[in-house]
Amino acid sequence: MSLIRLLFIEDEPAIADNVLFALRTAHFDPVWCATGSQGLEAFSKPDAAFAFVILDIGLPDMSGFDVCRQIRAISKIPILFLSARDEELDRVLGLELGADDYMVKPFGFRELVARIHAVTRRVGAQGEPEEPIVHLTGGLTIDNRTRRITRGEDEIVLTRKEFDLLALLATDPGATFTREEILEQVWDSHWYGPTKTLDVHVASLRKKIADPELVETVRGVGFRLRTIGDSSPRSES
Repeated sequence: MSLIRLLFIEDEPAIADNVLFALRTAHFDPVWCATGSQGLEAFSKPDAAFAFVILDIGLPDMSGFDVCRQIRAISKIPILFLSARDEELDRVLGLELGADDYMVKPFGFRELVARIHAVTRRVGAQGEPEEPIVHLTGGLTIDNRTRRITRGEDEIVLTRKEFDLLALLATDPGATFTREEILEQVWDSHWYGPTKTLDVHVASLRKKIADPELVETVRGVGFRLRTIGDSSPRSES
């Protein structure tokens, strides 16, 4: 299994060393550049094959915003800003330039890894769009283009959040999504509200699809979808 290759542009060696260690521990393949120009040069190499960019704003030779702007002009690769700037204006500018997420230093390495997984699941490791039609166990079909859930000829009416929740889990059936990942992607990229709302929506979703075992609870972690052909319930509620 090939590792996801990341471009990490950060000018502080101490931070870079710790982040590189965390990324390698999480089975990523990071390449570090200390300046914006070095990062752009590495990104432009024909054999670069990067699938993700982690980018600081306060670089010694140019602004990370400019780096983001130049990368986004030629690529849809996922970009995550990792910066000491915590002003709302900086967050808004970064996202408006095309970044997919924004984290403020200091940060937790587990959260960083979770954010990377969340973004790559949302936009695809290579920036590809999500599958338009997804078939699930129990005869359920998700149409991401029309946002309809059907079982045979019957449509199952879901709320917007319920659809987004099921569609997210369906991007990788059998994989466990943490509560934090789900809340960040379905509710808001920086959700700080109570997590009980997630349990309420999961319960409602199970009731509407008339299959309480399709969405499985992974105790203390999050939720996953039962995969096709898996007849044994694994719910740990």
